[in-house]
Amino acid sequence: MEELKQIIREIPDFPKKGILFKDITTLLQDAHSYQRTIDLIAHRYIGKRIDKVVGVEARGFIIGSALAYKLCAGVVLVRKPGKLPFETFRKTYDLEYGTDTLEIHKDSIKPGERILIADDLLATGGTMAAVVDMIQSMGGEIVECCFVAELDFLNGRKRLPTDKVFSLLHF
Repeated sequence: MEELKQIIREIPDFPKKGILFKDITTLLQDAHSYQRTIDLIAHRYIGKRIDKVVGVEARGFIIGSALAYKLCAGVVLVRKPGKLPFETFRKTYDLEYGTDTLEIHKDSIKPGERILIADDLLATGGTMAAVVDMIQSMGGEIVECCFVAELDFLNGRKRLPTDKVFSLLHF
């Protein structure tokens, strides 16, 4: 795992001063590292009857789509408002300084479907908590929330069902 961590670039003061941004694009552009990352995560879910993988905008689309392919599952997109063309279920949630909103197609999750939620990074957990709430409100059964990386010091895992969180890498 250490070699994958070394590939992730750190960018100081992005998107604002005082933040050390973990940029996974360096991992994604390296074919071997990207494939290894997806294989390692997917291996955890083989045989767990995943019906759909939900990818959270935008890097979650990259991770979620590859996982869905490996797991023979469908892909569902969670997007910012106004990006999905059909009827949507909308969730507004609190951030440290304000609110944000996400949308999902109303017909994308059917009651009882087993759902894996995928994203690149778990930080404070606010976005993922909103996605979990959306999926559960639609009747989906959360198998797990999976991440390429987790910033442990931000304690985002505490905002999620802790027995349903997996992160490949920890910082």
